Amino acid sequence: MSTLDGPQHRRVDEVVARLTAVPGREGRLRHLEVVAPRPAVFAPWPDWVADDVRAAFERAGATTPWQHQAVAADAAHSGQHVVLSTGTASGKSMAYQLPALTAIREGRGRRGERGAGVLYLAPTKALANDQLTNIAALGLDVRACTHDGDSTREQRDWTRDFGEYVLTNPDMLHHSLLPRHAHWAAFLGSLRYVVVDECHHYRGVFGAHVAHVLRRLRRICAMYGANPTFILASATVADPEVAAGRLTGHDVLAITADHSPRGQVSLLLWEPPFTSYAGENGAPVRRAASSEVADLLADLVAEDIRTLAFVRSRRGAEQVAATAAELLADVDPSLPARVASYRGGYLPEERRELEAALRRGDLTGLAATNALELGIDISGLDAVLIAGFPGTRAALWQQVGRAGRGAQDALGVLVAGADPLDTYLVNHPEALLGQPVEATVFDPGNPYVLGPHLCAAAQEHPLALSDLPLFGDGARAVVDRLTEGGLLRKRPQGWFWTDRRRASDLADIRSSGGAQVQLIESETGRVVGTVDGSSSHGTAHPGAVYVHRGETWLVESLDLEEHVAVMHPADLPYSTSAREVTDISIVAERAHRDWHDCRLSMGEVDVTHQVVSFLKRRQPSGEVISEEPLDLPERSLRTTAVWWTVPGDALLESDLVAADVPGAAHAAEHCSIGLLPLFATCDRWDIGGVSTAMHPDTGRLTVFVYDGHPGGAGFAERGFHAAFEWLTATRETIASCECESGCPSCIQSPKCGNQNNPLDKAGAIALLDLLLAGARAE
Repeated sequence: MSTLDGPQHRRVDEVVARLTAVPGREGRLRHLEVVAPRPAVFAPWPDWVADDVRAAFERAGATTPWQHQAVAADAAHSGQHVVLSTGTASGKSMAYQLPALTAIREGRGRRGERGAGVLYLAPTKALANDQLTNIAALGLDVRACTHDGDSTREQRDWTRDFGEYVLTNPDMLHHSLLPRHAHWAAFLGSLRYVVVDECHHYRGVFGAHVAHVLRRLRRICAMYGANPTFILASATVADPEVAAGRLTGHDVLAITADHSPRGQVSLLLWEPPFTSYAGENGAPVRRAASSEVADLLADLVAEDIRTLAFVRSRRGAEQVAATAAELLADVDPSLPARVASYRGGYLPEERRELEAALRRGDLTGLAATNALELGIDISGLDAVLIAGFPGTRAALWQQVGRAGRGAQDALGVLVAGADPLDTYLVNHPEALLGQPVEATVFDPGNPYVLGPHLCAAAQEHPLALSDLPLFGDGARAVVDRLTEGGLLRKRPQGWFWTDRRRASDLADIRSSGGAQVQLIESETGRVVGTVDGSSSHGTAHPGAVYVHRGETWLVESLDLEEHVAVMHPADLPYSTSAREVTDISIVAERAHRDWHDCRLSMGEVDVTHQVVSFLKRRQPSGEVISEEPLDLPERSLRTTAVWWTVPGDALLESDLVAADVPGAAHAAEHCSIGLLPLFATCDRWDIGGVSTAMHPDTGRLTVFVYDGHPGGAGFAERGFHAAFEWLTATRETIASCECESGCPSCIQSPKCGNQNNPLDKAGAIALLDLLLAGARAE
């Protein structure tokens, strides 16, 4: 079967029936959602589109634009900043390529000089290369080229001197184009359009960084006489005009009506069963989502259903592909060759060949990381498998949208991982389906993010007082602090960068905080990767087993002053996990709500971490072999937190008298961290928590959840505003879990520095009941 198209709706039902009828899979399908097909609505070609551009699209099969494409293209052509937020495979590329390519063609001089400039920004190199392939396929005389880490020196020089349609990413814009803007003056001075594709990807601290990179771009373009129009695109972003405006600093027109055709989409919510194995503290263990996906991938490939399986880690993608191939070998010796893995870390030519093989149909199954999530046009896919909820409803629909491109029907299967959020969603489909996608949460005003970009801007060109409003209301105060600290120097012409270093190096826009630590192979001295400085104590300490790109390494030493960890490859029968002591103190409460006797608060906190030891765990059983002490310094973080308190007399009057109160608070903290990503666009690894039966700053039982980034990233604040819904979902997740006393699907956390002890499942339910009763009473 090559497609699940049109009259074959019944065939989709048959496939679902066969997947669920396999012996032993009873009860794994928790919900089946069917999204009805949608017809297309067409519009005339805009009369300003260049004749050769229109002819090129018609040759490619786009005989008439869909209505939303024409509306977006018209708005951008008129100079209106636009965000196009329509579904996956709705032709957003054509909407911005029509004005961009027309501007290039019409901007050419008589002697063929460079036409108008177009800068395309993508979150991944794979997406930029896919866009380049599509532009080249139009057959137009356009100087389109990528400028990224895969480009050679000769390619970069040619792009700088002759490129018209330049495809790059925010990192290269930050580290390469803007610091060397004088070399790019001709291109930046001709810049007519800036395309920000998959703009929902820019969230949290990364989103705040990208917002300031774009403001620096606007400032430099203005120096060279350009005022480009911004066109943003995303299949899945809530309040698109708000998110796009925060990202660019412009007023942006949102176009959200989708007039593209869509086939029927059948989405299965699937939960693996508990196994006979016991995990930490004897907790029951569910079958891994990746193992379940490998089985389903083999089943679908055996039926010639073109399937893409999304797996979170690079190593996991390779394991899923290998396991599916082994299962298929038992069916037909020729089938294993039709399955492969795709992940970052492959050579560019390897990635391109895998993409081409999937398009051609040489491959029937592909296990991939989210490198294939963002916009890459792979037609002809029938099904998508997702190993674990990808973090947001936006990402879920983005991944499901890889199947059924065009008007084909599609099958999607979300396989729950063993964590509270996945457990909640597959058992409460109403929280996942029929809901708007999440708001894109980021805070450009974070001084820890803003400061380095003001330094970078000052090095690019001295900062004038008139420049500061571009960077937000808090820019002047941050500039004053940078001046007092000696990083900027005030002169009559403005503020100047005073250091010999490149200021852009101060802002590592993809780092979660702190200087990055280089991972060095001891024998060769080569750099094999990096780890964020904020997480190096827990992941790259001496004696740590570190998994990098599917390979296992043993860390020999960690030099925090030089930001270097030395390690060597090692095939070890154990893994390691750090034990950490965390203290938290309240700096300032910015907002609060009284929930009867309880109190919900949000504000600034100081968090202090110290890794004190690490455990060696035998693999795959997880059995603890030994605990090794560590002597590492404390790390401090000032950030934003949401916290709630319960007074002692309320505890005495409740069902918590017989409970382990510290264990109840600890369990509620773990599960609430696991559920916050449903309400704030974040990952559980972006946030942390502390719970105590009596906190010295409040004199009460207190549970904190904080942003794991200096200054905060907006996640805790989002939790404060959605606290009742968030904590209600937390309580429901704990109560509905099938385990007896706690497991990774409800109250155990893989990031717990106390090895998930103490935890009290029943106590957590009682504690949350007490808290939420107060909220209802208010």
